[in-house]
Amino acid sequence: MNRLFAGLAALTCALILSGCATGSSASRTAPPEQKTIAVDNYRIGVDDIVQVSVWRNPELGITVPVRPDGMISVPLVGDVAAGGHTPGEVAADIQAKLATYVRDPQVAVILTELRSHEYLSRVRVTGAVRQPISIPFRPGMTVLDAVLAAGGINEFAAPDKTSLHRKNADSSATYAIRLDRILQKGDLASNFDVQPGDVVIVPERAF
Repeated sequence: MNRLFAGLAALTCALILSGCATGSSASRTAPPEQKTIAVDNYRIGVDDIVQVSVWRNPELGITVPVRPDGMISVPLVGDVAAGGHTPGEVAADIQAKLATYVRDPQVAVILTELRSHEYLSRVRVTGAVRQPISIPFRPGMTVLDAVLAAGGINEFAAPDKTSLHRKNADSSATYAIRLDRILQKGDLASNFDVQPGDVVIVPERAF
């Protein structure tokens, strides 16, 4: 019985300690995997590219950017409000308006590019790089992509001390980047994918 209580006590302590570790700002070896964005619930913004397709009526299909007034122009229907609406809401609106011209239309609206400022946070690269920059996030962008966009490192850089800073809603974290290995040896182990809002810092070396 004593052994059972001892085991339960040890398990409880382990759970408490693991819970305390959550949300820590301590440096970590690698960031967690990126979560898939729920595009179905995303509200379309200006400059986003949308594809409208109508089943069995390919001539009515279009791929267009959302205009500054939040509208898109659809064959037969004319202007349709897209900005501020989900793809499903836009599809339902187009479908209802097309019913006047097409029998039982089936409409799909797909986001092909997310460009709007409401959605895209920027990725920043600062420190000992040739041109500190703030660039739009693109899916698949890595630390190396961001550093190259900044013109690469300068002669004062300490690439082995590069870090990636990430802030979430309730926590922040810092990840070590071996930029020296990435650039000199092609070792991509720390060439992590970046996320919107990330900051890559390349410090200067101590002389």
